[in-house]
Amino acid sequence: MPPVSHLCASSAELLQNRAAKSMALRTDTVGDSKRLRPLQVTWQMTRVFSWKASSARPPKTLPRDKSNFSTAEAFHLIEQIAAMRVPLLVLTGGDPLTRPDLFPIIEFAARRSVRTSLTLLPTPMLEPATIAELKASGLLRIGFWLHGSSPSLHDGHCGAMGLHRRTLTTIGACHEVQLPVQVNTIVSRANFHDLDSMIELLIRLDVILWNVTLLVPASPDEAGAMLSAHEHEEVFAKLYAAAKRVHFQIKTSEAPHYRRYLLQQKARESRGRLTEADAFATANAGNDVLGTMFINDRGEAYPSRFLPLSAGDVTRQSLAEVYRHSPLFVSLGDTHNLKGKCGRCPARTVCGGSRARAYVMTGDVFAPDPCCAFEP
Repeated sequence: MPPVSHLCASSAELLQNRAAKSMALRTDTVGDSKRLRPLQVTWQMTRVFSWKASSARPPKTLPRDKSNFSTAEAFHLIEQIAAMRVPLLVLTGGDPLTRPDLFPIIEFAARRSVRTSLTLLPTPMLEPATIAELKASGLLRIGFWLHGSSPSLHDGHCGAMGLHRRTLTTIGACHEVQLPVQVNTIVSRANFHDLDSMIELLIRLDVILWNVTLLVPASPDEAGAMLSAHEHEEVFAKLYAAAKRVHFQIKTSEAPHYRRYLLQQKARESRGRLTEADAFATANAGNDVLGTMFINDRGEAYPSRFLPLSAGDVTRQSLAEVYRHSPLFVSLGDTHNLKGKCGRCPARTVCGGSRARAYVMTGDVFAPDPCCAFEP
């Protein structure tokens, strides 16, 4: 593999034009107006969950937590997502099954042609009949967390025994009703050595997508769990090799520099003859900080779940207004604000570095990503 610092002239030239290309994907032209949209909206429906929860579904008359979205506010959010033609809505928690209006919300989204994914925990509430009902409600796919190929790794991460076994059993129940399954994994120093075994497990589980999140520590004090820049490159090499032989899609989160890695490999394999199509496809292989919006259970909107900087409140502002006009999203969309090597990098318009990781580690959202080994 060529050194990380190498980027051929032809691919570097193509990279200079990626900002306009990436913007084009997020833009719909209606008449003379350009309508920006995120590629994905993730809504944290609730923070409530319990591994030992009762299998009984919450009654529909249960008083709602006033800090959470009401059902009417949820329907209004979905209507805005549909109007903006956002490609994917991801519902997550806590445990969304603790909300009595979960099924009406999924049905409402399906009626408005909003493609919806749901991330759940393998609690006693998630029975086979519930999975079948989710499928019938119009759910696109269901997601689960697996942080290791073995019970010791996954259960140790979650702090509860038996979750690995329950997750595998639940995935089997999803296959019974032909509900596609996504697996989410946070990669840290604890499970870095397990990636090969994890890939083999996912092949056997017949998942359709593996979302690999590179750890963003909650504070600099927890940086010891984070992989080094060169270890990130090792992860990228494994993902790149796996993508050539597995049947499921591999997506990364908080690893925009994986797209830079993909461009380097494509340039090497084509002996520098990287096509526009290759570069454009690579530029959009995953979600960058501008391609996503995370909305918490109170309606606060963030560019990333891991970036603790609010861009606005979608219960008081429109989704489009927050995404298109909030100072935070606007400033993050300008690559001239990037500092250090991220600002000098020819891949900045397809990458830009993890703004969440930069902010947590330095306090500056535009600082260089400390986990990128590329030297422009």
